[in-house]
Amino acid sequence: MTLMSNMADMGNLWEDLRKQARQLENEIDLKLVSFSKLGTSYSSQRDYESDTAPLLNKTNSEHMFDTMAMEIKQLLAKLSGVNERMVEYTQNISMSSPSAALLHTLQRHRDILQDYTHEFQKTEANITSLREREDLLGSVHRDINAYKNSSGLNRRTDLYLKENDHIRNSERLIDDQISIAIATKENLSSQKKLLGTITQKMNSLANRFPLLNSLMQRINLRKRRDSIILGGVIAVCVILLLLYAFH
Repeated sequence: MTLMSNMADMGNLWEDLRKQARQLENEIDLKLVSFSKLGTSYSSQRDYESDTAPLLNKTNSEHMFDTMAMEIKQLLAKLSGVNERMVEYTQNISMSSPSAALLHTLQRHRDILQDYTHEFQKTEANITSLREREDLLGSVHRDINAYKNSSGLNRRTDLYLKENDHIRNSERLIDDQISIAIATKENLSSQKKLLGTITQKMNSLANRFPLLNSLMQRINLRKRRDSIILGGVIAVCVILLLLYAFH
């Protein structure tokens, strides 16, 4: 009776986990549909011709985006936890190995979780990229309007300030290039001195030990001669073997 009771409890646990997984999957599917629609309609809500309405639309859209993204993340985390419990269930079956139907059901739920996670990340990345692009365009548009609405004196002052910044940046770049050139010159000079010292030492050694230099030349000549002789012997042996083989 105890064994039958345990098996019944395990079966009920599996059904409860499957029910939780299906419920979470349905909720995530609905959320993802709404989340995708939000991304599609997001750009149409951005209008930079007005100074008050676009700000309200932008705030509402961003609030909806953040709230919905947080809800979907929480649902995905819950579904991932249920899947982990289902994996533990299949690993804790002691009477027999899990059936093929059980493993197939588990794999299907894991695939659904992976697909939902990928779809959410893709939609979130698209909306985030759209927000960044729209923010950049809005900033440029506001700068253009501010420039157009400013007086001629302010425009002239802004131009002078920008030109002054360009001049300062150019001076800094020139100073950096001069510093690099001076450092390169000093490095080349030190390398030249080092090479000169090495050359003097080598010449001094060669003049101090002329016999050693002559001995090294003789050794090299003998090695070269031995190599030629060995190569000739090998060639003759190969020719003789070929003649013997085809005779």
